[in-house]
Amino acid sequence: MGSAIPDLPVLPEDDSMLSRKFGREVANYFSGSPLNRLSFLRTDYGFLRAAFAHPSVSFLLMNKLSPLAKDAANLSYVNRDVVVPLTGEEPFKKSEQDQVKEFNSSITHPSILFLGIDLQKPGVEYRQYQGRPYFALDVTPKGTFADKAKSIIDIATANGSSFIDGRRLMTLNASEAAVYAQARSLIDWNGRNPFCGGCGQPTMSINAGWKRVCPPADLAGVPEGGAPKERADCPTRHGVSNLCFPRTDPTVIMAIVSADGKKILLGRNKNFPPNWYSALAGFLEPGESVEEAVRRETWEESGVTVGRVVIHSSQPWPYPANLMIGAIGQATPDGETINLGHDEELGDAQWYPFEEVREAIAQAVGGFGDPPPASYKEGGIRLPPQTAIANQLIHAVLKGYLDAVPKI
Repeated sequence: MGSAIPDLPVLPEDDSMLSRKFGREVANYFSGSPLNRLSFLRTDYGFLRAAFAHPSVSFLLMNKLSPLAKDAANLSYVNRDVVVPLTGEEPFKKSEQDQVKEFNSSITHPSILFLGIDLQKPGVEYRQYQGRPYFALDVTPKGTFADKAKSIIDIATANGSSFIDGRRLMTLNASEAAVYAQARSLIDWNGRNPFCGGCGQPTMSINAGWKRVCPPADLAGVPEGGAPKERADCPTRHGVSNLCFPRTDPTVIMAIVSADGKKILLGRNKNFPPNWYSALAGFLEPGESVEEAVRRETWEESGVTVGRVVIHSSQPWPYPANLMIGAIGQATPDGETINLGHDEELGDAQWYPFEEVREAIAQAVGGFGDPPPASYKEGGIRLPPQTAIANQLIHAVLKGYLDAVPKI
């Protein structure tokens, strides 16, 4: 029996001109976070000190990208007392400038990430902002803090909570999933970039986990009280450098409709479970619009030529840090012939009549890797759950996205 499929985020009612014309905004799984990120305060150490020290502060622990959770649907947070043995009493006491001056690459520091504040809960008050602060902390045992991290893991799991597998976690309730997606993507980025992309030297985390900097000097191997060793010049220390900030890789995913508007193109990756089909997808390349990427990826993977493309919605995808840009396209009348010989990524692609897809949506939807639901008819196609944007795109087509009244 597979895990229950979570509900999707629910956005506030919005009676705007845009909503009246185009319909309600589509909210996909991993979006809809309850936190205000307050990104402009990540360099304000007065705020970070106040947030970290406040009695209401909550910490999400991550071990090897797996979050601490009460169960498959709910995260588990710990208080400040649990993390201080690892983070220290005041990790934001010194300014970033002083931390950079004191950089020592031989000492490993855990990633402490400011996620935001929940404005609906009482908490820290700073200028005109008030709410419960949330941080994420990477407790993966490594380097010079391995023993302290193991101790915190033992304390955090003593009450029945556990670190649930974060490789493809799709069971958390909607608001928790959004918090987890933010934390996972950022911890993964910090973990993947211990060395500078400009010069190859060790980097350090600043901006409460949202930037990595390549310090000009290093205390590693220097006797106590000695002057830090100057390091070679680095291009990231000059001007604005996108090598220093977290990256999000855009991906297009598309529901392609036949020229007569009666069939939908579905593909099957060679690694999918039996009879599992989904919308086609691929990475957006440099110098390419979303619409061009939809046409290119569809043709490369299936041989189908696409004409008009419209953007439907988007979904954060924290595996590791993608933005799925959902689109609906329509094949040209003379471009519907399927040819899998270009890219050879797909094991199969077929045009399916709407009625067959409606039946699959009603009877054969489930989590990736889960067994088919009881309503599944053997031999029929299986489709992704509503937590996947592919499901949303297929639903949009079946519900009349191609009707005369445009939705975008």
